[in-house]
Amino acid sequence: MTRKRTMMWMLASVGLIATAGAGVATRSSSQVKPRVTTVDVTRRDLVQEISATGSLEAVTTVNVGSQVSGIVQTLYADFNDIVRKGQTLARLDPSLFQTQVEQAEANLIRAEADVERLAVARDAARLALARTATLAGKRLVSDADLESAQIAVASAEAQVRSAQASVAQSKASVNQVKVNLAHTVITSPIDGIVVSRAVDTGQTVAASMQAPTLFVLAADLAHMRVNASIDESDVGQIEPGQAVSFRVEAYPDETFAGRVAQVRLQAVVTQNVVTYAAVIDVDNPGFKLKPGMTATVTIEVARRGDTLTVPAAALRFKPTASVLAAMGLTSGGTAAACAGATNCGTLWVYDGAAIRDVAVRTGITNGTSVEILGSPVGAGTAAVTAITLPAASSKTVTSVSSSSTSRSPLLGGAPPPPPSGGMGGPPR
Repeated sequence: MTRKRTMMWMLASVGLIATAGAGVATRSSSQVKPRVTTVDVTRRDLVQEISATGSLEAVTTVNVGSQVSGIVQTLYADFNDIVRKGQTLARLDPSLFQTQVEQAEANLIRAEADVERLAVARDAARLALARTATLAGKRLVSDADLESAQIAVASAEAQVRSAQASVAQSKASVNQVKVNLAHTVITSPIDGIVVSRAVDTGQTVAASMQAPTLFVLAADLAHMRVNASIDESDVGQIEPGQAVSFRVEAYPDETFAGRVAQVRLQAVVTQNVVTYAAVIDVDNPGFKLKPGMTATVTIEVARRGDTLTVPAAALRFKPTASVLAAMGLTSGGTAAACAGATNCGTLWVYDGAAIRDVAVRTGITNGTSVEILGSPVGAGTAAVTAITLPAASSKTVTSVSSSSTSRSPLLGGAPPPPPSGGMGGPPR
């Protein structure tokens, strides 16, 4: 009986020592799957637009100049004045031209007097010729005298014609100086508004090779136009009649509308960049828009309603070999489908467990979304934009625990007390 108690005590002691010691458990973390980032294929309205910059100007602008030189005597129009056709805008000092008119008229009077004088001489020569002819018929004068009388008449008639030409020339001179005098009054050629005034009272205007500009008139600011610079890569998509929206810095919260009227063929090269001018018609009923304002233009070149679209980032996604291997693939299969095809792209779709590539035909784009033509995928399809591989495949974790009151794995209760008669050890 004593031996049996001793054996039980020894087994309990071993269990107690085992549970009180250090317990080591080792576990391995499972393989972490790659993280797949996706976006949904959706149906929506899509608008393709082209952005450009340009400047506002009046549809009809007229430079009013001076055909004669002189000093500005009076100004009758200023900036922003509304003027009518024929209205006087300015007047030059006319004194010099008035003097020229008087001198030309005096030359005309002298030329007319010369005509009268020579006409009298011609008539006298004709009378002399008639008298000489009568005498020559009676053989009272020689033939030489008759010829001299005839020559005198012809000479007098030539002098009269020359004097008459001088009269005509003098009249032309008078008309010319009168026209110059009339040009000292600067009038408006159109109905419009003064957008520029280049002279002041007392300033000398010199009209030599070309007429100096005194005023700039805009015909009608209720209708304006924008000259937008279109890059050569985009000009093929611009056509007359396309809708345009634009903003100006003066009204940052307001959008103005217009339409493309013309794409000019003249190329403008600036620092090796080729652009073409697109003329955009704009209504300006409230006169908010001013000539010279800078406009940020958006031209609508295409529109699709309720079309299948996908973010452009999904079409730019190209998985590497390591990503394909992690997803259990060797390569994509759309390269042959897109070989030689235009507007063809690869879309990787994810079904929650695996990815696959799909060849899609693309349509218009607004820069962030792309139209998908046909029906290779449907709305709600998850398109892959990125795949992130895990940093490590496995990891070992070690945990240590200790307890002084743990029960023995072999006994259901606390260890029995040592047998009596000893100090904690077995009986001898």
